[in-house]
Amino acid sequence: MSAERASPLTSVPLVRAARALAATVRRVLRRPVGWIASLTVAAYIAMAVFAPLLAPYAPAATDLAARLTPPSVHHWFGTDALGRDIFSRTLYGARVSLLVGILTVSVTSLFGTLLGAFGGFLRGPFDTVTARLTELLQAFPYLIFAIGMMAFLGPGFWNLIWALSLKGWVEFYRLARGEALAQSATEYVEAARALGQRKARTLFREMLPNIVPSILVLGTLRVGYFMVLEASLSFLGVGIPPSIPAWGSMVADGRNVLFIAWWVSTIPGIALLVLVLAINLLGERLQEVLDPHRKVVS
Repeated sequence: MSAERASPLTSVPLVRAARALAATVRRVLRRPVGWIASLTVAAYIAMAVFAPLLAPYAPAATDLAARLTPPSVHHWFGTDALGRDIFSRTLYGARVSLLVGILTVSVTSLFGTLLGAFGGFLRGPFDTVTARLTELLQAFPYLIFAIGMMAFLGPGFWNLIWALSLKGWVEFYRLARGEALAQSATEYVEAARALGQRKARTLFREMLPNIVPSILVLGTLRVGYFMVLEASLSFLGVGIPPSIPAWGSMVADGRNVLFIAWWVSTIPGIALLVLVLAINLLGERLQEVLDPHRKVVS
């Protein structure tokens, strides 16, 4: 049996790949937790995309006469100490959290997966060096490492992405390396080697397609994790600049008036909680569908 026939995920036409994706989506949505989490995430994405149309006020517009106004008809979520509309700032804050989560996962998953797959497949000095590097990075707590990087790089959106990415690729590396080590011992990889197939072709055409489902599950779960990290850094004042509305800095703005204006901190905190919870539930449901080792898959 040839290597192509031994691995059903290789040489898949675009139409079949699209059908497989559609089938996965249908299986994810088959349970209530799947479609509820999906609808919640989709609603947040829609709010972030259409924030300029949905926000009744500019996120930076101040009105000192209306400072610390409780939720009302004019200000649905109330105002902060500078009279800025919390509802408008919450909508724009969703943009920051989603962008940070998605962009960081995109960078870390691509870099970590490639490094891990190469290391697990090729072995040798390259694998040894990268493995030692990941062990060194794992010695630092993530939040402390990110604070140190932001202190070095300075506050800013793209600096935050790089600060989170410099350590965030480690989890993807470890997963991809473990999967690559397991895939290297399978029959279809041995058949590809016996046929004299080039190593690059074996890696990209035979092994990586079988690693992608696990990476997809981990990436979904890490989106929420990076959102929480971004909020933590913004809360501490070393993340997103104060001129950009972010949920972490909004929570920090209201900590001194929490007992007289609870809405300033509570509403953006709840917005972050609901979004991260929905993403994690979606990731767990995706794991149920894509993980072949689980007994219950619907």
